[in-house]
Amino acid sequence: MATLHVIEGAGGASAHPVVRKIGFADLKDAIAKGVDDFLTMPTHVILLSVIYPLVGLLLARLSFGYDMMPILFPLAAGFALIGPFAAIGLYELSRRREEGLDTSWKHAFEVVRSSSADAIFALALMLVLLFVAWLAVAQALYQSLFGYGTPDSVGEFLNQIFTTREGWTLIIVGNAIGFLFAVTAFAISVISFPLLLDHDVGAAVAIHTSIKAVLLNPIVMAAWALFIVVALVIGALPFFVGLAVVMPILGHASWHLYRKVVAPDDSPRPTLHQRPKGRRYAADFPAALFPWAREDRD
Repeated sequence: MATLHVIEGAGGASAHPVVRKIGFADLKDAIAKGVDDFLTMPTHVILLSVIYPLVGLLLARLSFGYDMMPILFPLAAGFALIGPFAAIGLYELSRRREEGLDTSWKHAFEVVRSSSADAIFALALMLVLLFVAWLAVAQALYQSLFGYGTPDSVGEFLNQIFTTREGWTLIIVGNAIGFLFAVTAFAISVISFPLLLDHDVGAAVAIHTSIKAVLLNPIVMAAWALFIVVALVIGALPFFVGLAVVMPILGHASWHLYRKVVAPDDSPRPTLHQRPKGRRYAADFPAALFPWAREDRD
C-alpha cells in the first residue's frame, strides 16, 4: 500500500491536473515574482542556498586534488540535474508567502513530514540515478578518447581539450550526450516537484503532468531551460558564489511558473504527519525536553 501511495498518491489513481498553455509574458512574470520572493526573504533563502557554492567548491577541490579533473565539468553541469529537488524548500517558502502564511526558514524543511514526501524522495532518487549515469558516461567517453591516465596540470588538461581532435570530439559528443540527460531531467522534474508539494497526486501523475507541460509549451519551456542554464553559468563563474543568489531566484520562479502551467483543482492536498502528544506529568521533567527519548521509550 505504501508503494501504491508513492506512485498514485492519496486515494489511489488520481485525476490528472489540467495543464495550461502559457506564453513568454507568463514566463517573464514568473521570473519577476521569483525575484520579488528573493528580495522579500533574502536572508534565509541565501542560508538555505549556500550549500550550492559550498558543493561547487568541494567539487573543484576534489577535481584538482584527487585526479578527478577530467570530470570537473560533468560534475558541475550534472549537479544541475538534481537542482529541482534541492530547491524544494524554496518552493515551500513561495507557497507559504502566496497563502499569507509564516515564511520562517524552518518551514522549508516541512516537506519531510508531508504525505507526499515518499513520492518526492522517489523522484529525487530518479534524478540522482540520472546524475550518476551521466558521470559514468562522461568518464567512459573521456577514457575512450584519452585512455585511463590523467593530466598532470590544469594547463596540460586545457591543452588536451582545446588543441586536439580528441578534445573537440569530447566537447561535441559530451555536450550532445549531456543535452539528452538534461532534457530528460528537465521534462520529468520541471513541474513534478512543485506539484507534489501542492497536491498529493503521486509520482506517476506528477511525472506525466510535467512531461505534458513541456510538450504543450515546448518553446516557452525551452526558453525557461535556456534561462536556467545561462543563470547557472553566470552564478558559477565567481567560484560558484553567485549560485547563492541565482538558485533561490530560480527556485522561487519555478514555483510561480508551476502556478501558471497547472490549473488549480480539487485534488487532495498533502497533509503533515504530526507527532503524537501524550499527557505530560511533572515527573517527566527534564525528560520532556528530549521528546525523541520519550518516543523511543514508548
